Amino acid sequence: MLKPRKTLKKLPEYLAAASLSFQPNDTRPIQVFFQDEARFGRINTPVACWAPKGQRPTVSKQIVRQYLYAYSAVNPVSGDIFSILAPNCDTDIMSLFIENFSNEYQDYRNIMIMDKAGWHTTSYLKSFDNVRYIFLPPYSPELNPTEHLWAKIRDLKFRNITFNSMNEVMNALIECFEYLDENKDMVSKLTYFKWLNLDV
Repeated sequence: MLKPRKTLKKLPEYLAAASLSFQPNDTRPIQVFFQDEARFGRINTPVACWAPKGQRPTVSKQIVRQYLYAYSAVNPVSGDIFSILAPNCDTDIMSLFIENFSNEYQDYRNIMIMDKAGWHTTSYLKSFDNVRYIFLPPYSPELNPTEHLWAKIRDLKFRNITFNSMNEVMNALIECFEYLDENKDMVSKLTYFKWLNLDV
């Protein structure tokens, strides 16, 4: 596998090209987001945990195949996160996500970096005048800072926990995103990789 420094060495060139693709008279500031999706549900895997000395921890395990998908975009510089929850991954939901993202950040020109999932690259994906895309190389999730958000969320609410309903899963995710939104400095530290060059 290629090292991140080598794989994204042309990122400044891609960012420059994306910034030039906006209308010449568009003077809104530019910001860069990384986007990804993750599946959360009622299947859980027990993991190691702390317990008082002399006690063996007991955790529950269940296999219930019910899921929600979190769509998120994170700005490593500011720590801003934009997210929606959806029942599946497809072009319609991705278009809805981008539409709401575009409205939320309508005062900016936004460059979104993401992988080449089918619902990201399809010609049926809606386009918006304040959003441009850059695609990561195939099979390189380690290059996407959003992956660190998923790990943090699982640590916060999804380790050794079972959920009785999908409403409980949804509420746990909402609590996690509210916590992350209140801790932008932490989000920036989690996602602003040292080798990233996001100057545009």
